[in-house]
Amino acid sequence: MTDAAPLIHMSGLVKAYQALRPLRIRDLSVHRHDRLVISGLDEMAAELFVYLVTGAAVPDEGHVRIGGRDTRDIATDTEWLSSLDRFGIVTKRAILLDAMSVAANLALPITLAIDPMSDELRSRVNREANDVGLPFDRMDGPVSALSGIERLRLHLARATTVGPELVMLEHPTMALDQAGQSTSFGETLKSLSAARGFGWIAISEDEAFATASGGTRVRLEPATGAIKSVAVGWLNRLRGRSR
Repeated sequence: MTDAAPLIHMSGLVKAYQALRPLRIRDLSVHRHDRLVISGLDEMAAELFVYLVTGAAVPDEGHVRIGGRDTRDIATDTEWLSSLDRFGIVTKRAILLDAMSVAANLALPITLAIDPMSDELRSRVNREANDVGLPFDRMDGPVSALSGIERLRLHLARATTVGPELVMLEHPTMALDQAGQSTSFGETLKSLSAARGFGWIAISEDEAFATASGGTRVRLEPATGAIKSVAVGWLNRLRGRSR
């Protein structure tokens, strides 16, 4: 795949997920360095979108192409895993082992050899935690003790630690309940993606997160599958410049 070719291309896509409301996407191209906030998808549609990109589901109509290859043409486990390795996924569906330490959970995408954890691995885990804003004093405690925003930061660290080309986030800030947390997480995503050079797609209706993330904002029209640009108001642009 060349840099000019999209990493993800969806065309004429229709996929049933509710009896009278299929997911429709008329045309969507995402390149590996794009940063995109998509609104207009509910939780079930967001989950289905990720399944379609990763090849865990195929469309009823239309095409999903990853690096120019139709996901219907993925024939072996090896080919599927190779395609899947391009992506990191931030979703509440991802399993965190609540009884294990935060450090161990963060290390698991890197290696299964975590008991005992080598000094080299622990140093890497600490760097990953720092990059997503996880406090060091939480690293040796259990995941069950983390707050909602801390769990979200752990999910982001796990999704990005192995160097994906693009990260997909399913309504990441939906469960946050404190003022400023959506903005803080958006700023973290913005700085982390800039530092590491990965692209991302966040499916979100969260205005504060979308503004802070700096992503290009579009909206899916569910009835037609059209993708339309979202105009950002002058007040949000002013807030963005004031940061």
